Amino acid sequence: MKKDLITVYHYILRFSFYVLLFTFICNSGLFAQQTKKYFKVEKSNDVFLESYFLLYLPEGYDSLDQQWPLLLFLHGSGERGTMIELVKKHGPPKMIENGYQFPYIVVSPQCPEDQWWSLDMLDMLLTEMVQRYKVDTTRIYITGLSMGGYAAWQLAIAYPDRFAAIVPVCGGADAQFAPLIKDLPIWAFHGAKDDVVPLSEEENMVNALKGLGSAVKFTVYPEAGHDAWTAAYNDEEMWKWLEAQHK
Repeated sequence: MKKDLITVYHYILRFSFYVLLFTFICNSGLFAQQTKKYFKVEKSNDVFLESYFLLYLPEGYDSLDQQWPLLLFLHGSGERGTMIELVKKHGPPKMIENGYQFPYIVVSPQCPEDQWWSLDMLDMLLTEMVQRYKVDTTRIYITGLSMGGYAAWQLAIAYPDRFAAIVPVCGGADAQFAPLIKDLPIWAFHGAKDDVVPLSEEENMVNALKGLGSAVKFTVYPEAGHDAWTAAYNDEEMWKWLEAQHK
């Protein structure tokens, strides 16, 4: 009987230890947090734009009296719908779930099923973020992959004065709009063997920008297919470059 009590006591101590350890890890920021938020706005004539999004606030956001850079992440076509967990499949939301700590606010909206990214909705969402959170408006960045890569280009073209830099991945854009963003810091990524979005979709825009004197950066992975994002988002040099960009 005494032996059984000792065994139970040991189990209790072990359980208490793991509870304390879990609490410590959570409080220390080793488990990064993303919260689900809802955005809805009336555009005109009772037309509403709405989206769920994931919001990540950097460590120190609540305690430090300062403004923070903001990164807008746009997912690809496979993550559309109403299940917000899908947005965590790739890119920054996945990195956050795995414990990566970004030094800025990360906003990751979800595009409705069978739809394309609405540039109006994204612009209004960013306006809402600036009004509600401590955002450094000289350091707002966009990145996106595949469908989100196209949208990153398009959003920058539509609102070139809003952004400090963009990182489109395996996307593309119409080269005729290159003059609108020739002064914007850009680092694009693509797989040379991409059979979903041809390399030329991004390459043509990059070449047009270079022809205008842009300092655009372009990384092509020779053996990569459509998944250029795994290597791109694992590139620490890209994140250092992005963090250094200001309007």
